[in-house]
Amino acid sequence: MATQTKAVVMGGGTGTFPVITALKRLNASVSTVVCVSDSGGSTGRIRDEFGFQPVGDLRQSLAAMAESEGQEWIKRILLYRFAKGEGLKGHNLGNLILTALQDMTGDTTRALEIAEKVFRIDGSVIPVTQDLVNLEIHYADGTVQIGEHILDETPTQPRRVTHVSLVPSAPINPSAAHDIKEADLIVIGPGDYYASVQAVLVAKGLGKAVNSSAGKVVYMMNLMTRLTQTPDMTASEHLAGIEKSIGQKVDIVVVNNQPIPPETLEVYAHEGEFPVEDDLGDDPRVIRTPLISDELVAKVAYDTAHRSLLRHDTQKVEQVLARILKAK
Repeated sequence: MATQTKAVVMGGGTGTFPVITALKRLNASVSTVVCVSDSGGSTGRIRDEFGFQPVGDLRQSLAAMAESEGQEWIKRILLYRFAKGEGLKGHNLGNLILTALQDMTGDTTRALEIAEKVFRIDGSVIPVTQDLVNLEIHYADGTVQIGEHILDETPTQPRRVTHVSLVPSAPINPSAAHDIKEADLIVIGPGDYYASVQAVLVAKGLGKAVNSSAGKVVYMMNLMTRLTQTPDMTASEHLAGIEKSIGQKVDIVVVNNQPIPPETLEVYAHEGEFPVEDDLGDDPRVIRTPLISDELVAKVAYDTAHRSLLRHDTQKVEQVLARILKAK
C-alpha cells in the first residue's frame, strides 16, 4: 500500500481553495498554514469587536477541506453570507461559528481542531502564528502603514510595496512548523501576494521550517497583478520575493499559459490590473500549463472585500499536481 502524501498549502483566502481541493482529490493528507492578519470585511468587524485572531481565511480553508461526498452542506454553511438582518448583513456564518469556538476555548488553534471534528473534516487548518498580529506594509517611497485592509483601498496613485511584516513580530505556530518539516510537498499560493501569501511567509521561523523539510516546494504563480499590491510586477519579481522570504529556491514554479478572454482582460484593465508577465524564460523549474477556470466569479453586493473574477480551475490544478507528485 502506497504511503499517503503529506502536503502543506500556505496562503489564505480564495486563492488556495482550488489547491486544497485538488490535493484532497489526489488523496493527500493536507494541512493548510493560513495567514491571520486580515483586518477588513466581516472578519475585521468580528476581530475589532471580540479581539480574537481573524478567521476569514481559516474558514475558507475549512470549506475547501469539505469536498468529500456528503459534505456539500458543510461547505455551504461555512461559506454562507447573510444578505440582510441588522448587524448580520455582510457577515459570514462560518466566521461567526469559528468566533464562537474561539470564545469558548480561548484559542484559535483549538477552535479549529474542534471545528474539524464537528464538521468531520479530514485535514488540518493551522493559523501561521498563535499571536494576534497586524500586517505592516512597507512602500518604496519609505512610508509604512499598518492594516491588511489598506491593501484593498484603491489609491489615486498606486505605490509599489517593497515588503510586509507582522506586528508585533510573531513566531510560527509550533503545529505549523511540525507539519511543514514533515511534508512531502509544500505548495505556496496562489492568492493575494502580500495580504495572503507573504503574510504567512514572514512569520518568524517559517523559512527555517521550510529549509528543514525534505519536501518539494512548489510556487503557484498568480494569474493577474493587483493594483494595490503588485502593479507591473513580473513573474520573476513574484518568484524572487517568495524565495527571499523562505530563504531558499523553490523546486517548481507553476505558471498559467491559457489565454484570457479579451472581455475579461478589459474588465481587469479598467481596474489597473493585468496578467502577470511571464519573464521566466527557459528556467527548467517552470511548468507552463492551462490553469484558468471557465467560470467567472461574481461578487455579491454586500461583500465588501476585494474579489478576483478569474480563479484557478480545480481540475486543471489537480492535473498539474498529479504530475508533480508522480515525479516526486
